[in-house]
Amino acid sequence: MAELAYRAEALTRTYGEGASAVHALRGVDLQLPAGEIVVLLGPSGSGKSTLLNILGGLDRPSSGRAWFRDRELTAMTDRQLTRYRRDHLGFIFQFYNLMPSLTAEENVELVTEIARDPMPPHEALALVGLGARRGHFPSQLSGGEQQRVAIARAVAKQPDVLLCDEPTGALDSTTGREVLGVLQHLNQSLGTTVLIVTHAAATAAMADRVIRFADGAIRSEERNASKLRAEEIEW
Repeated sequence: MAELAYRAEALTRTYGEGASAVHALRGVDLQLPAGEIVVLLGPSGSGKSTLLNILGGLDRPSSGRAWFRDRELTAMTDRQLTRYRRDHLGFIFQFYNLMPSLTAEENVELVTEIARDPMPPHEALALVGLGARRGHFPSQLSGGEQQRVAIARAVAKQPDVLLCDEPTGALDSTTGREVLGVLQHLNQSLGTTVLIVTHAAATAAMADRVIRFADGAIRSEERNASKLRAEEIEW
């Protein structure tokens, strides 16, 4: 049996109380093997980002349990969760969160200074095709290039898992395919587990596993018998 990156049992997450309570997760069970590209697919408000935040140690469930490998995330202290995020995870969001006064290379260096075994920033930028742009500031880069800097920043930590929340949400279809191609390349070349939260159904075609969310619960889970290359995806 393949090593599991994540396992969850009966996860719930409720915000608020009484009649105004929002049930973001309603008893989620899942097992995610390491080394896969997994797409969490569903409309806004379906619970997929809430699950990603719990697996990423950014939020805690109201009930239920979750594990990263053989370590129970839901039993960790805040300090232990901070170390888990630092040592094992790379985060990629819809908005790039780059420092405008720093070059691409300097933005990546911010992360390598706190990582336990980072790759050199210029190598991380080369992996995402921006080796020649490492001295440019964010304002001198396109939206797709800025997102690739954000990916390089996450990858420079050499994380076990990349957690991506709507990574193409602010991009056009052509640039979005380029960014997804970078994620696919990193999965294939480095063996990084990649979790992508999105409402863009076309993204499912590049995944090993597709989990569909609705109303705080998993509605279906399927494996792709044959995956498309990111550049083949039709939006």
